[in-house]
Amino acid sequence: MAPNVADVANALANEPPFEEPSFMRVLDLEAMHAPEFSKYMSADGEFTVGMEFGSREAVIMAMKDYTIRRGVDYRVFESEPLTFYAKCTQYGLGCDWLIRVSMISRKYCWVMRRYNGSHTCTRATISQDHSKLDSNTIAEAIKSLVETDPSIKVKSVIAEVQSKFNYTISHRKAWLAKQKSVEKIFGGWEASYEALLIWFEAMCQKKPSSVVHFETMPAYQGNDLVTNIRVLHRVFWSYYSCIRVFRHCKPVVQVDGTHLYKKYKGCLLVVVSQDGNNNIVPIAFAIVEGETSDAWHVFLSNLRQYVVTRDGVGLIFNRHESITAAVAQSNGAWSPPRAFHMFCIRHIESNFLRKFKATYLQKLVVNIGTVLCMNKYN
Repeated sequence: MAPNVADVANALANEPPFEEPSFMRVLDLEAMHAPEFSKYMSADGEFTVGMEFGSREAVIMAMKDYTIRRGVDYRVFESEPLTFYAKCTQYGLGCDWLIRVSMISRKYCWVMRRYNGSHTCTRATISQDHSKLDSNTIAEAIKSLVETDPSIKVKSVIAEVQSKFNYTISHRKAWLAKQKSVEKIFGGWEASYEALLIWFEAMCQKKPSSVVHFETMPAYQGNDLVTNIRVLHRVFWSYYSCIRVFRHCKPVVQVDGTHLYKKYKGCLLVVVSQDGNNNIVPIAFAIVEGETSDAWHVFLSNLRQYVVTRDGVGLIFNRHESITAAVAQSNGAWSPPRAFHMFCIRHIESNFLRKFKATYLQKLVVNIGTVLCMNKYN
């Protein structure tokens, strides 16, 4: 059962602020991505014996950052729960670089116990890309960019990595890093879907006049029914502001759907109207399994019951067979005189051009559909 929204909000509000213990002197990884090195390092940007890290992950991130910036590489020789030991890949071939970091229980931190100083090998051993410049490291480096613009292009990620680390990564690595960064900032697909019910409950609690209608179905593992679990099948919703604004819109609605292409497939159905200034106003939404006649029937039924309650409205839709079938099943809710069917002039224009190949008549077709005076129409 989903947690009560009010209880969650109150619990978070009453949670005491976190105070970092004085012994947790964590290495600042974000500072390491700045031009200047961490205060724990010496003036030449090297590690020092006795340096403390807040976690094993901080140790590995710091080593990756150092390795990438120096244009060198290392090989892990020991990776245990309490110890991390690595050497340069050219160790014994002209470079003696090695590092050992251990967990000190009494200090509650990881401490650098051994360090041989800077590399003496050359940068020539590293290719255009870097093996330690993986997608997790890049995801941390671009987090601020993704948070500002989640739709950032992969080529921009590649350029940012080139600017920060002086390496050119592959398109695949940049894409994967962006996905990981998005998940760290906004949450993963599973967590987002699990939170859907909570968000809708919060919306209805804030605005009780908002409408949400769920349909679920049983869950199966192979051919076996999984008890006590239901899977989202469809959901229809309309915000209170959308329901209210439609009262002041033109008596015209247009319905259409678009496919969802990410991890969870299906279709997003949307209905829009138009205000007196010809602005498009979305008024209702649904996530369904596909553009089936059953899905459209549920969508149009909820739309008629909760949002478009007045009669004499114009219904614009393409001639999709599933919508036509859903309208026929509506028991007159979407038929004259309660509703009148219309076609989108852009669809008519497109079909006309495809049929007659007459571009010089195309504009006249649009003008016929948009003219407001009878004499001009004739």
